[in-house]
Amino acid sequence: MTCSEEAEAQFAEIELLLSMFPNEEELQVDELSHAELRAYVEGSAHTPPSSRPQFNIKLKVENLAVSITLLCTYPADYPKVLPDITVRCSELTRSQQMLLHSNLNTYLSENCRGDVCILSAVQWINENAQGYISKSALVCDPKKENVSMQSKETFTRLWIYSHHIYNKMKRKNILEWAKELNLSGFSMPGKPGIVCVEGLQSACDEFWARVKVLTWKRIMIRHREDVPLENSSIEERTDSLRKFTGFHEAIFDPHGTRGNHMDLGQLYQFLNDKGCADIFQMYFGIEGR
Repeated sequence: MTCSEEAEAQFAEIELLLSMFPNEEELQVDELSHAELRAYVEGSAHTPPSSRPQFNIKLKVENLAVSITLLCTYPADYPKVLPDITVRCSELTRSQQMLLHSNLNTYLSENCRGDVCILSAVQWINENAQGYISKSALVCDPKKENVSMQSKETFTRLWIYSHHIYNKMKRKNILEWAKELNLSGFSMPGKPGIVCVEGLQSACDEFWARVKVLTWKRIMIRHREDVPLENSSIEERTDSLRKFTGFHEAIFDPHGTRGNHMDLGQLYQFLNDKGCADIFQMYFGIEGR
């Protein structure tokens, strides 16, 4: 299969998905990569797309009031190779998600290699997810949680650096995941991209696990802060340690030919106002002013 044929197969599958999931709440396709793929397939562009097609599918599991999200990315030679699919479900523990993901990949590898397979993945999830969710409920019933473990909770603040954050879907995911996990902080898009999240350690680690598997030129945790929580109210203690209220996207007078560079002086002032001025030097190697 030539590169052009692979691109045609990818584009045809996305168009089919758009017809089957017309509601944006069900299917979100990255507009830039979709437009590049369309141009290449239709002949108005003569070079392969520079970005890999990405989209999210949100599924309602039959007979259960829960949803599962599939984060899908096409490798350049898909469908010759399997797509990159990450499974997210708030009702599943991380180990359960990993098991579901592994079994899904095994099924696709044995039954769909060489063919487009997103609809097969959707069908498999619909038919099998309920069993994983039931197992998770038995293992992680919050009513059976050991109260003594609460004293071992940790407050965490992650300072994440990315070469750049442009993609609208990534920006949307960052905002939604932070709010879903009750994390405060901010995200600064552009070049470079900066993300700060703070909250319970388990939530911060889950946020990082989700973000790092997306397609990045470069992303890393630049600095990590961990504070053990005492036996007093974890929620009150956590809130007292937060430097930010809620989570939002921070824009600082964008400029440059593509409007993707932020005013670092304004960023420094923002960090200074939050009592985080020392972080500026960790990111950029110079003292702010």
